[in-house]
Parts: sequence; structure tokens; C-alpha cells
Amino acid sequence: MFLFDSIPWYSALMWLLVLGVLIGLNELVRWSKVAAYAIFIVLPIILTIFVWPTTAAAGSSTGTWFHWVKVYSALAGCIGFMLIRYNKRIAANKYALWFPPAILALNIAEAVVRDFEVAGLQGMHDGVFMVGGPWNYMNGIAGILNLVTICGWVGIFVTKDRFQDMVWPDMLWFWIIAYDLWNFAYVYNCVGDHAFYAGAALLISCTIPAFFLRKGGWLQHRAHTLAFWMMFTMAVPSFVSDSKFAVDASHDPTALFTVSLLSLLANIAVVVYQVRTIVVKRRHPLRDELYTHLAAYQAVASERPAPEGSQPEEVEAAPVG
Repeated sequence: MFLFDSIPWYSALMWLLVLGVLIGLNELVRWSKVAAYAIFIVLPIILTIFVWPTTAAAGSSTGTWFHWVKVYSALAGCIGFMLIRYNKRIAANKYALWFPPAILALNIAEAVVRDFEVAGLQGMHDGVFMVGGPWNYMNGIAGILNLVTICGWVGIFVTKDRFQDMVWPDMLWFWIIAYDLWNFAYVYNCVGDHAFYAGAALLISCTIPAFFLRKGGWLQHRAHTLAFWMMFTMAVPSFVSDSKFAVDASHDPTALFTVSLLSLLANIAVVVYQVRTIVVKRRHPLRDELYTHLAAYQAVASERPAPEGSQPEEVEAAPVG
């Protein structure tokens, strides 16, 4: 196969199971505060003391600085978002709204650094087979572009239903798709033999809820599913490397180049569209929501009471391609 070695039927079924469990756990912590506190606070303390020092020791596939930083930054995002969701004073503080883009930017930056680091590596490193090359630089640049196109956090709000979801109307489908392409390319470039699950299944597990269950809640879904996955793989690293269900990447330079090229092109397209929007609509990327003129934005923002005296804008279709 192009991206992966052969995918046996039982691995395909396990992929579907992983996808379903991640989506299901995300729904659980949306429904239940108790479950959220238990999974994102109590469980990590137990794992940090009794499990991860052994399972994620140096030299294992999850024993690198990146995995340790990633699991705690993902958990920090989940806990920070819980504070915004469940504390009205914090949600009303405009400075608190800097936390979601900051933790998102930090997670992207971590991966960009790792992509550049892997560019010069060949063979086995930290329990993972590396095929470094120009594709790492291409995707690292794509990650930087994805980071700088984060926008509209001033419009984040918490829904008034029982879920109390943190919703970000300006984080629309074209940015999410560009992120997914970039992040898949990152996983494929840097931990290719994990990409079947940690790339494809993990990314789809937060994209499906963002498109069909709670639109505008992508970052919350992403933080939750990433934390679930990182905690699991830190505890059971053999699942993606040595188990019956593991699926290896093809390590084909053409495949590596292709996924990174798609990532770079998609993120260039988002940059071009965003710059056009800033210029044509005369909006400030650090102070304004940029895409309020789009129907996709308005569908999400409709759950938030409009400011008094505001005038609705003419609705435009979202960009295609």
C-alpha cells in the first residue's frame, strides 16, 4: 500500500473500535463533570506516579521529551477549558480567552520543533523508525502557517445547554481540514508506525464531533481525544508498535513527500484566504473575528446572543478549494 504496509482485517476493526471509543469518551466528559474531573485530573496523577515512569521510560517509543510534553500540554488544555466551561467569572474574563489559542499554538509549535528535529534522522531512534528528509521542513513550515492563522478567539463562548461546551465560531472547516492534513503529515513523518491510529483515527475522532455533534467545538474535542490517546499510549506503548494490531508505515519517501506537500498547499491556501479576508473586510486578526460574514460562522454563533445594536452581515458561502 502507499501509506502503510498491509492492513489486516483485525487491525481495520481495531481502528474502528479506537475511533468509536475516542468519540464515546469525548461525549462522556461533555455530559459529566465528574467523569471529566476523574479522567483529566485524578487518572493522570495515578499514571504519573505508578505507571508512566516505567512504561514511558527513556528509549521506548513514548519515552521522548515530545511525548511527555504532549501528554501534559494536552491535559493542561483540557483542565483550562474546564475552568472556562464551568466557571462563569473565568469565561467572562477577556484575558482567559487567550488561553485556548495559546495552548493550541504551543501544541502546534511542539510538533513543528519535532518535525525539524527528525529531518536529519535516519533509522531507529527512540524506538521509532525515522526517514528524515525535506518533507519534514515542508511540513514544519505548514505547521507554522497553521499556527499563525489561528484567529477569532475573542468570540469564544460557552453554550447554555447541559454540555456547557466551549465554542469557537471562527474556527471553521477549512482551518480544521488544513490542521488535520498538517498533523497527519507530522505524525506520519515523525512517528510513522503510529500514524494508522495516532494520525488517522485520532484526528477523525475530533473532526466528526466538530462537524456533526457540536459545531464550533473542535478545539475542545481535539484536546479531549488527544489527552485520551496520549495517556493510553504512554501506558501501553506496545499497542502501536509491537501488538497484533500494529500497522507499520510504508516509509516510502514518495508517500512522505506527498502528505507533506498536501499539508503545505492546504495551509498556504488558508493563509491566502485569511489575508484576503483581513484586507477586504478590514478586520484585525488579533482583535476581531474574521469570518462573521460566512454562513458556517453564523450557524455556530447563532447560539450566542448577538450584541445589542449589531447589524447582521451579508452571508457569503465558505471558500471551496
